[in-house]
Amino acid sequence: MKVRKIPMRTCVVTNEKLEKRDLLRIVRTTDGEIIPDLTGKINGRGAYIKKDLEVLEKAKKTRILERRLETSISEEVYEEIKKAINKN
Repeated sequence: MKVRKIPMRTCVVTNEKLEKRDLLRIVRTTDGEIIPDLTGKINGRGAYIKKDLEVLEKAKKTRILERRLETSISEEVYEEIKKAINKN
């Protein structure tokens, strides 16, 4: 039986290499909109963060997502990301 390769990604906040399913992808679409990508297939510039509220707070404080996505992020978007983390 063939062994499947597990996709690994790096969290932009903690720099940990984790399985893709343990991370949440945040995307800046071609329209400039920032949204959490639950499918992992939305076109645009993406950044991965660990599905943890403490990591989200650290990302908010250090503004790492804003630097990685090259745009400013509003409080509403952070709330949307928080809801997406709580869902999983």
